[in-house]
Amino acid sequence: MGKRENISSSVIRRLPRYYRFLRDIDKEGITHVSSNELAKRMRSTASQVRQDFNCFGEFGQQGIGYSVKQLREEIENILGIKCHYPAVLVGAGNIGTAIANQVIFENRCFDLIGVFDKDPMKIDKKIGSITIMHTDEIEPFCTSNSVVTAILCVPKSAVEELSQRLYDVGVRSFWNFSHYDLNMKFKNVIVENVHLSDSLMQLCFRINQTHS
Repeated sequence: MGKRENISSSVIRRLPRYYRFLRDIDKEGITHVSSNELAKRMRSTASQVRQDFNCFGEFGQQGIGYSVKQLREEIENILGIKCHYPAVLVGAGNIGTAIANQVIFENRCFDLIGVFDKDPMKIDKKIGSITIMHTDEIEPFCTSNSVVTAILCVPKSAVEELSQRLYDVGVRSFWNFSHYDLNMKFKNVIVENVHLSDSLMQLCFRINQTHS
């Protein structure tokens, strides 16, 4: 598929949810699904579903709906799920270990090929099949392996220096769990800042609203 411009971030953020629901629908043995059914699962509207997919082309057939298999494949292509971008994880603490074991290996868009930490007690231990290396080794490793993405699970005090080091050896995208909004000054860098505490506070707000 060709590169698409001017797709809103809200549409992009809904695509993984569509993909998850389509995977569930496929497991149920359903071959076609309507925009109404997808809207119910998404807690959205049928018109919103159609508008979202129309950003990328015409996928459904009137009176039949969407082919579940075809739509999953289209979303895989749009999101680049099968691209296998080489990635490294920096910070082998609790969050980093959980991400390495659960999140990365459940998705095909990234291949986790290296894990780094500066704690001497963690060096040479393993997460899955990957041996943890010292962060001093990160530059030559990223250069020789053409690493595309770095997953940052380090203290926020370390993020700026570390991200600059990674940028200098060609890393251009960051999945950042450091509780620090990484906003690099380079236009060719992609950053996804993840704040788990923000999500928890949103949950707290919603609970508070029900008791107010």
